[in-house]
Amino acid sequence: MLMLLFYIGEDRYAINCRRVVEVVPRVTLKKLHHAPEYVSGLFNYRSHLVPVIDLRQLIQGNSCRPHLSTRIVLVNSQRRDSADGNSYDTSPSHILGLIAERVTETLNKPEAEFVDPGIKMDAAPYLGEMIADERGMIQLIRVEYLLPESQRSHLLPEQSD
Repeated sequence: MLMLLFYIGEDRYAINCRRVVEVVPRVTLKKLHHAPEYVSGLFNYRSHLVPVIDLRQLIQGNSCRPHLSTRIVLVNSQRRDSADGNSYDTSPSHILGLIAERVTETLNKPEAEFVDPGIKMDAAPYLGEMIADERGMIQLIRVEYLLPESQRSHLLPEQSD
C-alpha cells in the first residue's frame, strides 16, 4: 500500500494514497463559528466548498504549525469503496481537507505488515493499524471515521449514510 506520510507533533502518521485527491498549500479558510475547534473552516476548491480539519488540533489539542511543508491534503472521506474496491468517487461531496505538518514523503509497504495496536478508543475510531520502519512507528489514519456522524451530516450533507 502506498501511503502519504505526515507528522502530528513528533509522531508520524499515514493516509492510504488511494484516498488522496490532491495535496495543496495552506490557503485562507472561512472560519465556521461555533464549530468544533478542530474544524478549521471552509475553502473553495474548484467551485465547491470543502470543510478542512486540523489533524493536530483533533488528535493533540493544538493547531498545526505553519511550516513550509504544512499542507492541506484533500481526501475522499466516503465510507464505501467503489465497485472495483480500488478507487473512490472524487465528487466534491466526498472531499474533506486535512491540515497536516511535514507532508513531504510517501512509503510503500504491504498491507500484511500493518498490525492492529490492540487498543480501540471510542473517541478516536480514525486511529487505525500501525507499521514500523527504521525510524519508528507510523499509525494509519482512517479518514472515513474522522468526523462523527452528526458533524458528517452537516459538513458533508450529500454523503451522510
